Amino acid sequence: MNLRDLKYIIAVAETQHFGKAAERCFISQPTLSGQIKKLEDELGVAIFERTNRSVEITPVGKEILNHARQMMEQADVIQQLARAQQDPLAGPLRIGAIPTLSPYLMPLILAPLKKQHPHMKLVLSEELTDTLLQRLRNHEIDAALLATSVEEQDLETLPLFDEPFWVAYPRKHAFYAKDKISQRDLDNENLLLLAEGHCLAKQAMEVCHLKERQTQGEMADLRAASLETLIQLVGAGFGITLVPALAMRGSWTSGSGVVAQPLKKMANATRRVSLVFRHSFPRHAALQAFADIILANLPNTVQPVGQKKSPKKKARKK
Repeated sequence: MNLRDLKYIIAVAETQHFGKAAERCFISQPTLSGQIKKLEDELGVAIFERTNRSVEITPVGKEILNHARQMMEQADVIQQLARAQQDPLAGPLRIGAIPTLSPYLMPLILAPLKKQHPHMKLVLSEELTDTLLQRLRNHEIDAALLATSVEEQDLETLPLFDEPFWVAYPRKHAFYAKDKISQRDLDNENLLLLAEGHCLAKQAMEVCHLKERQTQGEMADLRAASLETLIQLVGAGFGITLVPALAMRGSWTSGSGVVAQPLKKMANATRRVSLVFRHSFPRHAALQAFADIILANLPNTVQPVGQKKSPKKKARKK
């Protein structure tokens, strides 16, 4: 058994296809199949169940896969330790981020990150929370930027900042004449939500004290996949929605027919953004450097954790 064999196992498990796994590993399919069969013979167990139509991992194969991923990560640690003698922050850092955060946060930090840590290579992926947590557990990413709390014992959370929600509404809405929008003002409004799986949808429902999604009306079956889609629907007059403060830097804030302003101070009208990673991940210095870049480049519309915010006059975006 060697690291190359473990790499082949992981590739087949993730692609569920010997041909695609071979392409990922830059070898021929017969070579990959032969190496895995040789390993199965050596271990005396079947790692994969093969049919003409599919490849399924066996129960013992799943356990072997978990250890294989851990061993590959530890092998990477050895390489990182060697590189650390020259630059402790050098090398790739695989970061996942939720879709309602990544498009607005990343443009703020990419240039400063490259300037301050030129040898750190950021590998970014954008997916829903559950997918990011699964990829984190599978050692496919090193850390994830999330806006929900994580209780899993093998994961550690580094809180970064609290992000208030703003309410977005059509320009001709009655809200336009209000200086402050309160919890009561949100009652009986047609609240547009992202599709299930987006943490922002659940958070918006909590802010508006909704126990379930709207079941009646022309927008009851709406399952928007992006915040930009919701904004377009708001601009067309179909309802209102809640947007996180960083999204106020999006292109939609001009010429979309949408007005947005902060909610009147409410205890649950914010979300906390954190960097979540495995306890076993060895490059804590790289994660801390990444977190420091984020905190140093945040706009004043969000509140870094642990810092008191000075009172500011309310602003309105149009």
